[in-house]
Amino acid sequence: MKKACKKKTCSKGLCMFLLLLIMISMLPISGCIEKEPSVSVSGESKNAFEGRQITVCAGAGLIKPMNELIGNFENETGAKVQVRYGGSAEIFGTLASKECDIFIPGDYYYTEQAMNRHYVFNESVKNVTFHVPAIAVPKGNPANVTGIKDLAKPGTKLALGDPKGPAIGKVSEIICSQAGILPEIKNNTIVWTATVNQLLIYVVSGEVDATIIWEDMANWGEANGKIQLIPIPEEKNEIKTIPTAVSVYTEDPELAEAFNAYISGEEATETWEKWGFEPCAL
Repeated sequence: MKKACKKKTCSKGLCMFLLLLIMISMLPISGCIEKEPSVSVSGESKNAFEGRQITVCAGAGLIKPMNELIGNFENETGAKVQVRYGGSAEIFGTLASKECDIFIPGDYYYTEQAMNRHYVFNESVKNVTFHVPAIAVPKGNPANVTGIKDLAKPGTKLALGDPKGPAIGKVSEIICSQAGILPEIKNNTIVWTATVNQLLIYVVSGEVDATIIWEDMANWGEANGKIQLIPIPEEKNEIKTIPTAVSVYTEDPELAEAFNAYISGEEATETWEKWGFEPCAL
């Protein structure tokens, strides 16, 4: 049972004296009252992770939105986020080498492999956005490519992702195999690239007649006005999901989880959409 507080009284003169002392003692600190910390991304207070650092391994095709999201996260939390971009197979190797805290490949397939091998915390896996393959041709479409079958026409010069490298490489192989044109595609491919970014360079420069890239890449400045996209019908396409996950090797799980939640959360939606991605429903 709590004791009741007793009210003390004082004489009028003594009370006035004590009140004056209190007022004088407060003068030196007036104007120095600390403001409430501002709220940042992921609900963390501003500079909550000052001086702390994580490494993100991300698919090269995510470079535009990821750079923006990382900058926002750093500014709001005080954390330092290093990022390694590469083909999904490449960054999977980096994850296996225990050299990253967050794993964001271009295809759920690689995250599933990471889960099976216990490289990531299964409960941390969050679907972020969709990745839609599309045919890209140089402006003007000199080879008159109208669909996936045209990629198999004799003399058509292609650049494609290496099936053992970027996620788009494996996806392209599946699309062409399902269309029954894989042998012809291999004959027409003059270069296999290690990243999807290199494919954009080949088609922008006009060195090839066509390639298969991610649809969102048409929003990149490098592609603006220099390429045309030819959609692949959904029933013939291999639309993928981009997930994010926290590595079991992270030395700062609190910071890693905060970043993981941020890029897959509602605050990041506008950035993903700005760069042509369709975020997964939250």
